[in-house]
Amino acid sequence: MQYTYKPGGVCAQGFSFTIADGIITDLTITGGCPGNLAGISRLLIGMPVDTVIARLEGIQCKDRATSCPDQIAQALKESLGK
Repeated sequence: MQYTYKPGGVCAQGFSFTIADGIITDLTITGGCPGNLAGISRLLIGMPVDTVIARLEGIQCKDRATSCPDQIAQALKESLGK
């Protein structure tokens, strides 16, 4: 399943990912901090979606109520209808 998500409250402008059999097989992040987000993308590929959500949800950036990792978790939840 291919999915695109527009995050809110963060520097990243968009996420595009593919999930197959509950595993993230591709993740591209547009905008944001290039090195950090490229690293996060590579780390998440091959991981189970539920594990990623559990690890990333609720992470905050500076004084914001969210972060790019939290927004990835929100995108994954939305793609699963959670």
